Amino acid sequence: MTTTKQLKSTDFGVDWDSGGVPAPSTVREEAGCTFGAARAATELSLKRNEFDLAVYLGAVRVRTGPDGRPRTDREEIERLRAQDGFPEALRERVRTVGTAEGAQLLGISPVRFARLARAGCLTPVAFYLNRYRAVVWVYLAQELEALASRSPELLVGNSPAWMRSRLDAGADLRPRNWRSRRIERLLALTDDPWVRAAIVAQGLDPVQLAEVVDDPYERAHFTRVRPEAVFGRRGSIAGREAMERLMPADDPDEILWRRISLITELDAAREARPAPRPGEGPADAVLAGPAASAPPPPAPDGADAPGEPAGPGPEPAELGPELVGPGPEAPGPVVGPAGHARSGGAYPGGPPGLLARLRGRAARGLGLRRPRHGALPRAARPGGRRRAGGRAGAYAGRNGGPGSGGRPGRDGAGCSG
Repeated sequence: MTTTKQLKSTDFGVDWDSGGVPAPSTVREEAGCTFGAARAATELSLKRNEFDLAVYLGAVRVRTGPDGRPRTDREEIERLRAQDGFPEALRERVRTVGTAEGAQLLGISPVRFARLARAGCLTPVAFYLNRYRAVVWVYLAQELEALASRSPELLVGNSPAWMRSRLDAGADLRPRNWRSRRIERLLALTDDPWVRAAIVAQGLDPVQLAEVVDDPYERAHFTRVRPEAVFGRRGSIAGREAMERLMPADDPDEILWRRISLITELDAAREARPAPRPGEGPADAVLAGPAASAPPPPAPDGADAPGEPAGPGPEPAELGPELVGPGPEAPGPVVGPAGHARSGGAYPGGPPGLLARLRGRAARGLGLRRPRHGALPRAARPGGRRRAGGRAGAYAGRNGGPGSGGRPGRDGAGCSG
């Protein structure tokens, strides 16, 4: 029997940090007027999962505090506590059921309940993964009771023709209905234009998203600001993978609707402010520092002038292209880590660089590494270890038959009879 206790890995998708960073669930009371998530749940006599679902459904209003974390005002707590039937009425509003308990609530079989859900008559509010990592959908108990009152003909007798044809075609509208509900709820919980565009962009796969949003910086900004978890509780890796698999639309009509919605939200976001790009902001000036714009100090006496080739060194073929100094396309001195201009392969006033050490090794005859035998022509290979005939010579036979690589057998030349 599925209850709210089982929704430990369910992601309702609520994140109240406007920067897209999951907010921690630390219990704190600030100045006696706002409460954290866990403290607010205790004040409302709700479990933590029930409180998260209440916020997701809009039953409990929260706001972003001065530190960017979600906070519930004392006035909101008092308003909910003053309602009739508290706390049973609030608990009933967020009570969820699975297939077995939902079928028992409606008085039908679990098979018929599953057919109603796949046909789109029921909209899941969340999901969780069972021990086999299979997606298990859960529904609001109040919505099931509303369906029984609104359409009692769906619970008895034969299924309508439109439902039979839809199910015979293999339709399963549970993921689509869940996506629509999630996106609509998240859009109702934020006013930031870029966050709204990021929420709608979750309904498209990467290929469809790249066709609508051709700017890679805007797509990267979506990833940074989009809400992902409930109060920072991201759940398991398998749950996040299931979320990524279920979020993109898979029906042509739904894909078209998501593309149109994203274009509308993106136009509003671009009018509000452009997406940040690399090189913007005061942090780049701090990283560059004054050494980036200051000219390098003059080379000491006796050193090579800037722009002239350094002293003799190994050939470029020995060092490799990644270790060769600046060529004709990049003349001038190379500034080291301490801001000194390199001259002659060394840094004056500091330790020698990598190129200078490699040149010193080559000048002393050490080289970078020994040459491999495979790099030489076959005729120039030294004898001793490798036979001319290759590996086959060791198994050619005692008499030095064909393919023995020139090794004389026991009865061949050079051996006594």
